[in-house]
Amino acid sequence: MKTSNWIGLTAVALATLSAVGYGAWTVGMNAGMSMAMPQGAPTSADGTTPSTQDPGAWTITQGFEATERHMRDGLKAGDVDPVTGLRILNYHDPMVPGKNFDAPGKSPFMDMLLVPRYAGGQAADASGVTVSARTQQNLGLRTVEVTEGRLDSSVSVAGNVAWNERDQVLVSARSLGFVERLHVRATQDRVAQGAPLADIYVPSWVAAQEEYLAVARMAEQDPQLVPLRDAAAQRMRQAGMSPAQIQRVLRSGSLQPRFTLTAPLAGVVTELMVSEGATVMPGMALLRLQGTNAVWAEGQVPESQAAQLQPGTQVSATSTAAPGQTFTGRLQALLPSVDPATRTIKARLELANPQGRLVPGMFVQMRFANPSARNVLLLPSDAVIHTGQRSVVMLAEGEGRFSPVEVRTGREAGDQTEILQGLQAGQKVVRSGQFLIDSEASLNGLLARLSPAPEAGSEKPAASLPTTHQTDALVEAVDGNTVTLQHPAIPALKWPAMSMDFQLPPADQRPKNLSAGSAVRIEFETRDGDVPQITRIEPAATGAQR
Repeated sequence: MKTSNWIGLTAVALATLSAVGYGAWTVGMNAGMSMAMPQGAPTSADGTTPSTQDPGAWTITQGFEATERHMRDGLKAGDVDPVTGLRILNYHDPMVPGKNFDAPGKSPFMDMLLVPRYAGGQAADASGVTVSARTQQNLGLRTVEVTEGRLDSSVSVAGNVAWNERDQVLVSARSLGFVERLHVRATQDRVAQGAPLADIYVPSWVAAQEEYLAVARMAEQDPQLVPLRDAAAQRMRQAGMSPAQIQRVLRSGSLQPRFTLTAPLAGVVTELMVSEGATVMPGMALLRLQGTNAVWAEGQVPESQAAQLQPGTQVSATSTAAPGQTFTGRLQALLPSVDPATRTIKARLELANPQGRLVPGMFVQMRFANPSARNVLLLPSDAVIHTGQRSVVMLAEGEGRFSPVEVRTGREAGDQTEILQGLQAGQKVVRSGQFLIDSEASLNGLLARLSPAPEAGSEKPAASLPTTHQTDALVEAVDGNTVTLQHPAIPALKWPAMSMDFQLPPADQRPKNLSAGSAVRIEFETRDGDVPQITRIEPAATGAQR
C-alpha cells in the first residue's frame, strides 16, 4: 500500500516538473524569437507590421534593410517612406559623417550600403538636437525671426578740416620788373575775386608798347603797314602782356608800363614771397591763394567699413564751431594706405563751405549716407555664433528641435547683421541661450559635421584629439598602405561585423610578416570623408578570434 502511494506521488511530481519545464521552454523560445527580430523593423502589408519606433533608434542593420527596400521601391531623398510615414532627408555613411547623398545605394567609402536619414522623428536628423519645453524655459531660450529690410549701414567718423589743395592758385611774375606796391601785406589776409594784389613796373614793356603805338598810327594812313602792326602786337604778347593789357594799350593809345596783379579767385593768402621794391624775374612765385568755397575733411574709417564706401558717397558734417549748421559734401577718395596701429583707412571728403566758417584744424563729425538701398536678410548680431572658422546659427525647426546652420554673413551695422547665404526670410533662430544649447546638447559634434572635408595637401587647422577605438580583426588582404580587415561588431560606433578597408600606419609601426590570415588587434580613429586610420596594430593575443 505504501509502495503504491509512493509511486503515485512520484508520478505526480514528474508530471508537474515536465509541465513547468515545457512552460519555461516556451517562454524562452518566444523571447528568443522576439529578440531575433530587428527591433522596430519596418514591415509592410505583405505580412509585416509598420514600425512604431523612430527610425533614429534603428540599428545599422535595420538601416541597411530600409535602404534595400528604398532601392527596390524607387524611393529617394524628398520622398515619403510609406512604411515609416516620414520624409526621407538624405542617405549617409554612418562611418563617414558629413557626407550626404540624395539616392540610396552603396557607400563610395566602405563596402556597405548607405543608411537613410528621416525628417520629423526624434533623433532622426543627426544634424539637430531636441530640447524639451521645460529645458527651454530653464535655459531662457528666445527666438527671433529672420527679416528682410534695409541695413542702416551709415558710417560715422570724426575728422579734421584741411585746405582743399585742388583749389589753390600760385600767382607768379611773367616778366622782369619791380614791385611798386603791395595791396596785401600779410598771410591769412582774405581777398575777393578780382581784388588787386600788387602793382608791378615792367621796363621791357615800354619799348614794345612804343613800337606798337608808332606802327599803329602809320597803319591808319597806310593800310600796307597793317601786317607790321600785327607783328608789333605779337611782340607785346611775347613780352608777357596779357590780352587784357594789350587791349588797354589799344584803347588808351598811351604807354602802360605798370600793371596790377588781381586775385583769380576769392580766398586767403597762404604764402607771400615778395615785398615792396623787390625785383621779380619771369616765372618767380609772388604769392599763393587758397580758395575757401570748399574744404577737405580727413577722417579714419575702420577697414571693415571701408568696403561700404565708394567715391561720390554723400556725407553730412557738423562742427561745434558752427552750432546748428550742417555741411554737405561727398567722399572724394579713400587714400591707398592703412594705419597699422588702428587698422583704419584715411577718407578724404570735400565739404561745401560757402560762408568760410570751416578752417583748417577744426574737428567735424561726419556721417556717410547709406550707400545701399536694396533689401537684404537681417538678423540680430548676437544670434550668430562666430567660431573663428565659420558663422553658425541655431535654427528653430519647431516642436523643440534645433539644428545648427552655417551662414555667410555680410555687413554689420548697429546690432544687425546681413545674412548673405544659409537662411530664408521667416525662419526662426535662437537669439538667447544658443551657447547653453551648445553645452546641453553637445553641439560641438554637430558643428564638426558642418565642416567640409579638407582638400588634399591643404594645411589642417588645429583641432582636439580624435577618439580612438580598439578591436580584434582578421587580415583578408594587404594592398600597399591599405589593409582589408574582418572585424566583429563595434557597439561604440554601431558598426556591425563586416569586412572593410583601413589605412595602415607607417611601415616601422607595423608587425612583421603582416599578410592575409593574420590575427591582429588594432587601435584606430575615424576620419571624415576617408577610411579609418590605424594608429596601432599588433599581433592578436593567443586565443583571439580568427
